[in-house]
Amino acid sequence: MDIPWGSEISNKFITNIGLITTTGPHGQDVMAAEWTHHVSYRPGLIAVSVGPSHATHENIAQTEEFGISICSTDQTVLSSVSGGYSAREYDKISALQELGFEFYPAKTIKTLMVKGACANIECRLFKTIPLGDHTMFVGEATEGVSDATKEPLSYHAGKYWKMSMNLPKPSQQEREKIRSILEKYRRQEGRQH
Repeated sequence: MDIPWGSEISNKFITNIGLITTTGPHGQDVMAAEWTHHVSYRPGLIAVSVGPSHATHENIAQTEEFGISICSTDQTVLSSVSGGYSAREYDKISALQELGFEFYPAKTIKTLMVKGACANIECRLFKTIPLGDHTMFVGEATEGVSDATKEPLSYHAGKYWKMSMNLPKPSQQEREKIRSILEKYRRQEGRQH
């Protein structure tokens, strides 16, 4: 079964926006990727899934490095330009600079990072995994900074969102009740329910 972009099922996922910065045969580039995931604490590994037709795919494959800037809520224009146009046809970095966005040189890799993002992580390629119609590039973090004053931009059902309401976890009383029920179903060695 396929789960195409924009389908009822795919629209149930909530993601953030990773602004993937690269350099390579298509020059300096930035691409918005909603499939950006923190997959390991030690070592710090970040995975990003990119379609093989994207200039970003070719840049990462050639240079084996990339930057990830987690898009903040005040960067919707930056995300739209980064995700809506191809570096094969446009110099998105120059266009975004003219629109007022700023970039700075990374410390450990040879690409730019997005100024004003929630977090910036410089990565060297750790593993490449072909998965269906995308390639997952797993990068090992070599440098990272975050901005506590910025809130990450969320993406759901083809729209941008700001996470403005925190839902409480179960209360201490509810957790104690849950724990007492779970204890009744604790697996005994060699015995399963």
